[in-house]
Amino acid sequence: MSNDKVAQCVELILQSQNTVVLTGAGISTSAGIPDFRGPQGLYTSRLYDAEKIFDIAYFLKDPKPFYEFAHDFIALESTIKPTATHHALTALEGAGKIKAVITQNIDGLHQKAGSQKVLDMHGNFLSSHCLRCRKAYDYHELKVMVLQHVIPHCSCRGIIKPDIVFFGEDVKYYHQSLELAQNADLFFVIGTSCVVYPAASLPQFVPGKIVIVNNSKVDLKVSNVALEIESDMDVFFNDLMDALR
Repeated sequence: MSNDKVAQCVELILQSQNTVVLTGAGISTSAGIPDFRGPQGLYTSRLYDAEKIFDIAYFLKDPKPFYEFAHDFIALESTIKPTATHHALTALEGAGKIKAVITQNIDGLHQKAGSQKVLDMHGNFLSSHCLRCRKAYDYHELKVMVLQHVIPHCSCRGIIKPDIVFFGEDVKYYHQSLELAQNADLFFVIGTSCVVYPAASLPQFVPGKIVIVNNSKVDLKVSNVALEIESDMDVFFNDLMDALR
């Protein structure tokens, strides 16, 4: 990793009073979760029909395709661990250098790494609710049912749905995320190509400097990108944390 870019990033962090982070699927690929839009991802592999899995209207009609996906995702989840980048963000938050992490991911790895202020715009599997009576279920309860290859139902016979955002539903925490972006003097864009809205719109509202860290080019239509790192995220954040120490 370029020592110059690491040094520049260190300086930006040390100068910042209000750093906010936006993350996407790329932050979790080294943990073993394919980017949905990547070469092995859900939207390109066709192992599952993404049009059915995450469409709320289809889920209400037939939840089976979603729960076939959920079975494999939850089985995978038990084997994955947060990446070096997840841990670096947790450490930066603990040191008072990051105000919040806004994420598009549903894998819960920021929480597993220990991050406290996480805004899951697309929700996650950590909690679920019955769509009929609104009874809450925790992750363990859902996991037991899903791994038994049954469609989870509540005692009232309503379908249980994880608190993730389907197509046709509003994202979570948008107004809080927008406010964080509008007040950020430093805004990291990590592991996302910024093509999925409304999360992709957040950098447009940042008055401060933007740092992009991704393994491929990110074409942000903004003029305040101070630094762009196109490389392995874990390598960069390991080097960054070493420099900050």
